[in-house]
Amino acid sequence: MDDSEERTGSVTRCEPVTTLDMISPPGSCRVASISAPAMVRKRLLALGFIPGAAIEAVRAAPLGDPVEYRIKGYTISLRKEDARLIAVTPGCA
Repeated sequence: MDDSEERTGSVTRCEPVTTLDMISPPGSCRVASISAPAMVRKRLLALGFIPGAAIEAVRAAPLGDPVEYRIKGYTISLRKEDARLIAVTPGCA
């Protein structure tokens, strides 16, 4: 582990933290946290967006929104508006 990583419990955090909408295909990252209203947060957690989960940005729609992400073995398309609610650490997948 180098100076840019910090270990907290079972999650390794790599700095800097950004939001998922800033990860362009083909990019990868790990979930750091979710800053969403309770109902949306609960749904994202149920879909597998839990802290430490690896995410791969697969491809974007022709106009750039939505973006398809691979997480926990399946793919999901999120609008940038929703992806902006998920804090991630780029390149840590």
